[in-house]
Amino acid sequence: MERKPMAKNSQKVQPMTHKITATAMLAAAATALMFLDFSVPFTPSFLKMDMSELPALLASFSLGPVYGVAVCLIKNLFNLVRTTTGGIGELCNFLLGACFVFPAGLIYQKLKTRKGALIGALVGAVIMSLLSLPINYYIIYPMYDKFIPIEAIIDLYQVIYPALDTLLKCLIVNIVFTFTKGVIDVTLTFLIYKKISPILHR
Repeated sequence: MERKPMAKNSQKVQPMTHKITATAMLAAAATALMFLDFSVPFTPSFLKMDMSELPALLASFSLGPVYGVAVCLIKNLFNLVRTTTGGIGELCNFLLGACFVFPAGLIYQKLKTRKGALIGALVGAVIMSLLSLPINYYIIYPMYDKFIPIEAIIDLYQVIYPALDTLLKCLIVNIVFTFTKGVIDVTLTFLIYKKISPILHR
């Protein structure tokens, strides 16, 4: 017997005004969470952990995958006011966030159960982690190289892990970091979704 959807009203058609309002609310929460980023022990200082994909994942589940991506975009646009990377870090955050929440939302649209949400979120986390390698290797780090030599970035990794002597090896660490971040977002989503879903679907 199929289990009930995460939110019993999730299959109802929601008016556009509600979707826009909910997207704005979740984007504001994501922006605030992005401002609360922090460094993680045993990783280079420029790798920051934040929970700003959590509201985007909530948007993707409750409103649809496009709205989840919209939350990712809005929070990064607002973060440009305090960027220290010339927008490169925000571009990376947006691309990876979209790789996370879009497939998660798509799968949940097909399987509107708690199991479907869990599968979608974990698949999204895996996709985000795996795509972090080509996105960083071919897009983000070549852009950084115009301002900071790649060798200097590798040196920051080697302070912690001396064996990381190539960019490709360094990005393996990024995959683990990104997947861990995704799993934390998935866990928090399942802890709070039931409590806030009436607000998101009202």
